[in-house]
Amino acid sequence: MQPFPCSVCQQLLFFDNSTCLRCGSPLGYIPENGQLVALRPVESALERLDGQPGRFRHCSNRLVARCNWLVPVDDVADRCASCRLTAVRPNDTEVDSIEAFADAEAAKRRLLHQLMGLGLPVIDRSIDPLRGVAFELLSSRGRNVITGHDSGVITLDLSESDDAHREFVRQQLGEPYRTVLGHLRHEIGHYYWSSLVEQPGNVAAFRELFGDERMPYEDALVRYYSQSDADWPHTHVSRYATMHPWEDWAETFAHHLHIDAGLATAEAIGLEVREPAQSAGRAAWTTRDHITIGEMVQSWFVSRSLSTPWRGRSANPTCIRSSCHRGWSRNSTSCMGASDRPLNQAPVHERPPSAAV
Repeated sequence: MQPFPCSVCQQLLFFDNSTCLRCGSPLGYIPENGQLVALRPVESALERLDGQPGRFRHCSNRLVARCNWLVPVDDVADRCASCRLTAVRPNDTEVDSIEAFADAEAAKRRLLHQLMGLGLPVIDRSIDPLRGVAFELLSSRGRNVITGHDSGVITLDLSESDDAHREFVRQQLGEPYRTVLGHLRHEIGHYYWSSLVEQPGNVAAFRELFGDERMPYEDALVRYYSQSDADWPHTHVSRYATMHPWEDWAETFAHHLHIDAGLATAEAIGLEVREPAQSAGRAAWTTRDHITIGEMVQSWFVSRSLSTPWRGRSANPTCIRSSCHRGWSRNSTSCMGASDRPLNQAPVHERPPSAAV
């Protein structure tokens, strides 16, 4: 996530900040242009302090979700573009769940910021029930909550916001790491399958790269948990990606987002890949003539700074489908082959994507 400068004092700001710690200016994020701006109260509204036009008000979830996103003053909605996508959340009286809900909303805002920066459409399901997306952020206390995607609805078990629980599950599943944002990146990959893959000419290419998604999902699930594929680091971004072509797609999609976000952060703070890393990156691909490696993957040597081991099951780009190297950049909305959950991050439970419904 790139930093932002305060428009008043040039203090370094970060995505979740609501106040500049140097000059004390209130801050707000404008999703329409991806900017975090300093504000001043004017009558019953907020104006930008950088001289740019526009009047805003805070999202009504400013406290309960720790939301710093802004709503145009003439918008009839009281919640921001991110909070409006949440269709179900815990009751305000569920104190522990509300804290986890705020953590999940923070991760969702980061996800949406990245998707909008990539030019991918984020459609509100309440406006377009057929093509839109909605989030259900639910506590599993006293009931079973399955993290997954179903026909545009992404459900997240809020226990994933609990560090102790998440670390326990991570160790049980042998994952390099596990995050709430990683779950959301995976599930949104399922959501985009219909708009990015189910298009004329794309399905055949998808099946060539990922396999036939028409294979029974339940059979694939049983096979995955009953067999072990020791060779997966050489063919997939994660072991979970071997389960079914839909999961391979979602894993690759999330892994792409993971790399894109990491490189965007590195670039924003002035880091760049130079020699000898550039030559080493090119040399690593000399035996893979069928793959054209892009600048994004060449630059992913920055993964070493994230303490991620340079081997197949970690931040290793060699397992990303070759289609990713063909088709998707920060300035392109066409992706034929990107998958999900960063690294070996599988959910405890998984519902089939909407295409299975």
